[in-house]
Amino acid sequence: MSAIAGIYSFGHEPVCTEEGGKMMQVLRKYPADRVCAWCEGSIFLGCHAQHVTPESVHERLPFYDEERNLAITADAIIDNRSELFERLGVGQERRQDITDSELILLTYDKWALDAARYLIGDFAFVIWDAGRHRLYGARDMAGSRTLYTYQHDRGFAFSTVVAPLLTLSSLRKELHEPWLAEFLSIRAMQESIDIGTTGYKHINQLPPAHWFTMEEGKSTIQKYASLDNVEPLRLKTGGDYVEAFREVFSQAVNARLRTHRGVGAALSGGLDSGAVASFAAPSLRLQQKPLHAYSYVPVQDFTDWTPSTLLANERAYIQSTARYVGNIHENYLDFEGKSPFSEIDIWLELMEAPYKYFENSFWIRGFYEKAQEQNVGVLLTGARGNFTISWGPALDYYARQLLRLHWLQSFQGLWQYSKLTGRRVSHLLPVMLKKAISLDSRSWLRGGNRSPLPSLIHPEFAKRMNVEDIPTLSGTGWMKNADQARKEKFTNLAIANKNGVVATKLSLRYGLWERDPTGDSRVIRFCLSVPFEQYVQNGRDRALIRGAMRDYLPDDVRLNQRVRGVQPADWLHRMLPCWETFMGELQLLCHDLHAAEFLNIDVIKTAMAKFRQPRPEQASDPNIRLLMHSLIVYRFIRGFN
Repeated sequence: MSAIAGIYSFGHEPVCTEEGGKMMQVLRKYPADRVCAWCEGSIFLGCHAQHVTPESVHERLPFYDEERNLAITADAIIDNRSELFERLGVGQERRQDITDSELILLTYDKWALDAARYLIGDFAFVIWDAGRHRLYGARDMAGSRTLYTYQHDRGFAFSTVVAPLLTLSSLRKELHEPWLAEFLSIRAMQESIDIGTTGYKHINQLPPAHWFTMEEGKSTIQKYASLDNVEPLRLKTGGDYVEAFREVFSQAVNARLRTHRGVGAALSGGLDSGAVASFAAPSLRLQQKPLHAYSYVPVQDFTDWTPSTLLANERAYIQSTARYVGNIHENYLDFEGKSPFSEIDIWLELMEAPYKYFENSFWIRGFYEKAQEQNVGVLLTGARGNFTISWGPALDYYARQLLRLHWLQSFQGLWQYSKLTGRRVSHLLPVMLKKAISLDSRSWLRGGNRSPLPSLIHPEFAKRMNVEDIPTLSGTGWMKNADQARKEKFTNLAIANKNGVVATKLSLRYGLWERDPTGDSRVIRFCLSVPFEQYVQNGRDRALIRGAMRDYLPDDVRLNQRVRGVQPADWLHRMLPCWETFMGELQLLCHDLHAAEFLNIDVIKTAMAKFRQPRPEQASDPNIRLLMHSLIVYRFIRGFN
């Protein structure tokens, strides 16, 4: 794992090593096992390396291959090493010693611009091809690692993070207003529609699943992978699907255990993280390593206000998983004294941008801190599991059956689902019918509107940036069916980009690598290929993983359909002691003329009037979330004054 940086001077002009040195100096805030640079003619490459895999301990980056006249700097872990060794004809005697960056170079040497499509793993890398006088770089399909770029008349620069680019003499730090307008307008977690841009004018980022070339000032960017069309998988029995799932998922988990240090996992009481832990812990036992599990629990004085179908404290289910699986060292963390408010400046510095997932900020970072203390090299998550391994929305499936006139199967399934969830048929039936209406393209009721949500963007700014009429930003389309929503999760690269930015920057700060087997490209393709009916059976939602986890997870976790965990329900409760300070800063915001150019001050003032003395159960109110978002953006834009 590495933070990489580099400069390419056009016209065969010698590169300014002083500017390269300044970029590398900024990276010193991150822990490093080795810091190196390579310079030749018009190229400067740098690497601030953190050793995670056994091979990386002896890895020299940047690396120059004299035989092939290629140089590389890389932030990469490659998971399909065995497959690539076979394709490339690498002998058994060499395989153990070849580093991931050398393997990338061999892949490029054979397939040139198509190299990225043969790689599976988490990566961002840049190769200097001296023979062709070409710079080539790529980012992995899931966007797990970041790569920011800057081009001007005389050259091109890149870096894993934004800050090194801001040291360049030709670049001035300026707010990129179109990006900010999209950020403020989108109510989902994604940051922008144009994922090639950033919050900084003139600084771009390479999108996930793309490669770029730079040749004498001419740049090319191309998408190399897509999940738009996955061929359906047809197997004979449900048991065959279960076995096939176990095989591909086991491969994905085991590939992510490759570290000479400890292995940790974010563990909740649900299926996704439980499945990851249940496959990882036995494999680690063979290596005589434990799995360090990190689990969030609310602070002791919190009273759970959530409905009976939600669970703020999942400790009992987590303990059940840990006891059943074995070889799991549990860490229950309540992060007393921390709140989303106390984390704002830390996260703005880490992310180099405003963010929307503030409720989870204190415990996500807290997991990294604890893992760093325990010398963990890899932190496993199941972040994308809801749409891969544990997908299976029952009501959507039975709505589809209803539209196909399979009435008996539809209502029988609904009745079985009612029994398993403890929810009345009379409550479930209207929901299923609404979903059926949304699926019926002939229905005039399709695509109804939700009640309007408050908008944080100033109307004039929205008009000036031309974002007020963009459908994906307006909140419409909320009646999307499950298939559409799932497809969007994997075709909308903005979602992958957001997840990758968080993983990369936290990983660099704490010297460990976040890895998600549920987002492995092989797992994604497999799960998208499985027919819908394998995911919902006899009232069981998420049926595929529930069947596959037999003998892997305890039944109280595996078959639980009555409650699900919610994290963290106590975020607002944590902020109450500092609420007066929070509101005071919002008052300053409302009198800031610069902030008023971008933010809807009237909406903010209205929300403030409603929550002078908030209650913990108001944590999900969109107006109170708007206040947090406005303060995060306010602090970000103040950095450009």
